[in-house]
Order: sequence, then C-alpha cells, then structure tokens
Amino acid sequence: MNVEGFWSAKWHLVVDAFAANFNAGEQGAGLALYHAGECVLNIWAGERSNRLAQITSQAWEENTLVNVFSAGKGLVALCALQLVAQGKLELNAPVAHYWPEFAQGDKANITVLDVLCHRSGLSAFHQHITDTQIFDWSAMTTAAANELPWWAPGDAQGYSPFMYGWIVGELVRRVSGYASFNDYFQAQVASPLGVSCHFGVPDEDLVLIADTAPLKRNLAAVESNGADSVALGKLMKADPRGVTNRAFCNPISLMTATNSLAWRQAQIPAANAHANAKAIAAIYGALANQKLLPADVLALCSREQSFGQDQVLGLPLRFSCGFMLSQADRADCRYGRGALAFGHPGAGGSIGFADPDYQLGFGYVTSRMGQNILIDERAVNIIDAAYAVLGERNEP
Repeated sequence: MNVEGFWSAKWHLVVDAFAANFNAGEQGAGLALYHAGECVLNIWAGERSNRLAQITSQAWEENTLVNVFSAGKGLVALCALQLVAQGKLELNAPVAHYWPEFAQGDKANITVLDVLCHRSGLSAFHQHITDTQIFDWSAMTTAAANELPWWAPGDAQGYSPFMYGWIVGELVRRVSGYASFNDYFQAQVASPLGVSCHFGVPDEDLVLIADTAPLKRNLAAVESNGADSVALGKLMKADPRGVTNRAFCNPISLMTATNSLAWRQAQIPAANAHANAKAIAAIYGALANQKLLPADVLALCSREQSFGQDQVLGLPLRFSCGFMLSQADRADCRYGRGALAFGHPGAGGSIGFADPDYQLGFGYVTSRMGQNILIDERAVNIIDAAYAVLGERNEP
C-alpha cells in the first residue's frame, strides 16, 4: 500500500501499523498526530468513492472529508465548554434556564452536566420521528424540548447517540448568539486552527467527501467481541420499543441516510461531523497543549462524571463532560496512555483523542465501517504503535 503524506523516521512504526490495516479490508483512510504542539505525522492512503459526485474510484487525498459519526461528539462538548469558560453557560444550571421550552415533560431540573455526561435520561425519542425530520434543526430541537426522560434524570447512565447533539447544539446556539451551531464551531474552533471540519458541509466541499460503507470482515471474528454491533443488534431486537432500539432506529434514516446530500448538509451534531484526519488531530492536539480552553475548564475534559453499566449500549462506560474516558482493562476503551486522556470514537472506526500527559493529539478517519461500537481494532493497533514510539516518558 502506497502511503502518502509526511512523517519523520521516528514514527515509522505508526506508518507501518496504518498501512497494515489495508491488508485487513481498509479501503481509504487518513491519520494525523500532533505532538508537543506540532503536526508530526499526517498520512493518507487508499481510495474513495462519492456516488453523489459521480466518483466511483479516486485516490484518497489529504483534504478528503469523511463522516466521523460520534467522533464529532467531543467537538460538540468542546463548544459547550468554551461557553462555560466564558461564563455564558453553567454546568449545574438547568437546561431550561437557557431554553425555557425544554422544561416540558418533567425536564425542568435536567442540568447541562446531566446532558453532557449522558445521565439526563434523554437517550432516544419516544415520539415518532419521520425520516426527513432529522434534517430540520427547528423540528428536532422542538422534538427534544417535548420529550420525556426514559428514567429519572441522574438515576442512570444512558448514552444518547443522536439527541445529545441537538440539545447541546441548541444550547450553544442560544447562549453564544450565533445563528447556528455550525456557525459557532467554524468561528471559534475550525477557523482559528485552519482546519476543515463541518457540521453541514458547504456546497463547494461536497465533492471532497468519501462515501462510507461496511468493512468486510470475518463474521466469526466479529461475534467474538462483546462490544460490537452484533451484540448491540441483539439488545435492539430484544425490546423493539425499548430505549436502545429507538435510540438508533427512530427514525431508520439515522442509519440509512448517511451518504445522502440531506445528511451531509444538515446539522446533526452528534453524528454528522465531516472532517479529515488532520482536523481531528489538530483540535485534540490543541487541547492536549492547553489551547482552546483555560486550564480549569480543560480539567473537566478528564474528570470522571459518570461510570457505570450503560442503559443503551449495555456495557460499562466512563464519561467526563462530553468525552469518553479510558478503562485500563479494555483495549476498545483506551484513549491514550496518560491518566488525563480523553476522546470519543465514532461508529465504524474514526476516533479523536487528547493525551495531555504526552502532549498528544490523535485523529484517525476511515470510510470503511467496522463492527466495533467503541475503538475499532484498526485504531487500537495504530494507538499501540504511537505509544511504542513515545515510550513511558513525555518527550518530543
């Protein structure tokens, strides 16, 4: 496999791990690392398709964009935390303080922190959501305001695959004064860093997108992993009207429309960030080096707020304020090696994380979606290689 981009000889183990993924079904992907404030590796390989642009096979390039799904959730949390740092948003304040309509349905006491750490009980919609409704910001935020919690807020942890983004995104929009969530993100995160990442891709960048599709793997190998989409599918089938099934399939377009023009240009913050690897790594690299957030608020990214058996995904998860935290005994839950590391994976394999102890920002994006719910084994192999290079000490 011909790997393009740049890296110093020091990082050859990481390049080798990235290239090896193409022997296991990878088709197109990008990887970037920021260390001690510098981009030390930015590589890409393979090819992409883009049915809407009538591209059937084209080389993956540095500026290729791909849907990173839930890897964008950490970027949503970053926007909220910036507003916390500015004193415009308080974590312990009720969401309804900023958004009065949200108080409906026994939600008056749900706090901003409850939503960020997935303890609000708002993991899925009870009400029927139409396939096209998800592309309408006003319709979805109104639906979120009308919802009922699945359990008493604060009583349990339940990952919110989609509603999380509309709630936090609407808070960002309301308290920041920007016309939309993406307007805030572009002005306060993407543009200052000079990176390409969008919640709603502009017309001129649509041609850069890589379609997503399943990663071809041996099913027996998939079934041996407890934190995968096979296990999740069993949870969904066990209770068709339960929170897990509704979280992912109400409406079904949340699962089937992700290569559509409507999806690419809507704002679905929890799931439709489109980015290249360098953008994800640059954002997390800035956080790892105490930029974008002041030190006291940055500490919230690493501070555990919830740890327990998740009521939606059916496995133990640790959350800070919008980020996932490592679990030492699980390779698919290790966001770096430092005690302060934090990040977020996306469905299918994309991931970004920051490790302040090592001053490392990591971004991996892929168009071929594996079966793992959390950190895909392709990323695990690359992460292991990166820390083999870094060793135990925090050195450039």
